Amino acid sequence: MASSGDPEFVKKAKNHQFEGFTKELEGEWQGPFVFIQAADTQYGMINDWEGRGDGNEWEEEMSLTKKAIQAANTMEPRPKFFIVCGDLVHAWPGGKYREEQERDLKATFTDLRSDIPLVCVCGNHDVGNSPTQESILKYRDSWGDDYFSFWVGGVKFLVINSSYFPSNYSDPSVVGELKKEHDDWLDTELEEAKSSDCQHLVIFQHIPWFLKSVDEDNEYFNIDRDVRKTMLAKFKEAGVRTIFCGHYHRNAGAFYDNMEHVITSAVGCQLGKDKSGLRVVKVTEDAVAHQYYDMDSIPQKVDF
Repeated sequence: MASSGDPEFVKKAKNHQFEGFTKELEGEWQGPFVFIQAADTQYGMINDWEGRGDGNEWEEEMSLTKKAIQAANTMEPRPKFFIVCGDLVHAWPGGKYREEQERDLKATFTDLRSDIPLVCVCGNHDVGNSPTQESILKYRDSWGDDYFSFWVGGVKFLVINSSYFPSNYSDPSVVGELKKEHDDWLDTELEEAKSSDCQHLVIFQHIPWFLKSVDEDNEYFNIDRDVRKTMLAKFKEAGVRTIFCGHYHRNAGAFYDNMEHVITSAVGCQLGKDKSGLRVVKVTEDAVAHQYYDMDSIPQKVDF
């Protein structure tokens, strides 16, 4: 088991905003920029998945995360932020090794440049397959808000909690009041986006709405089909350009009309043929372009 002491970790997602990334500070288009989108650092999963333990070792995930951080630290131009789209750790809320995995992940990310903010998205392992009020509040206490909006260079970003939406294994009914607060907030943000002058509107979440087709059957890695169609229609109406997800531990994605739905494989454990890596996203005036790179292929210089 790894151990790194109690790291200094500053929660920046508060009051459904992200410190330093407000519309007042970042509401104007300032030219092209880059950010890093990663997913499923999930400390402890490799050990558990490969049957070598019960998630009691996570040195491999730590090493991979350090590679990702080093790549971000030396990348030109400097990424505006580094976002992890859920399943930060493998242990369930209140489970064995949970505190140690969270502590070590925070310690690892203290190596990220101070001028590259870490943005965290909650996944099902972070709040539970069927979240409870206790698991949500513990996540907020440890990592910050589980949903919020932020602005960077004239682009509006929404971080949502996909565990509030039903799936084959998730029943959010026990957190009905928290879900309603989330859904009301999301409706307000989408409505405001329609009349805002944002250059692009982008969503981050953990669980994908779908893998290949909006009409596909419900399964472990997607969200309930009826809810899926309702929400995607809302996003389209609000002008969402791109949705970035994780959870699948493989790369995938498709379009819903002209809205791109991107699924990024894991920093940690792989369930398919991809290698551990991250996605480099290039934002220009007219497009949100992206490319997945394994850890040994991440470019040091990003060209526009």
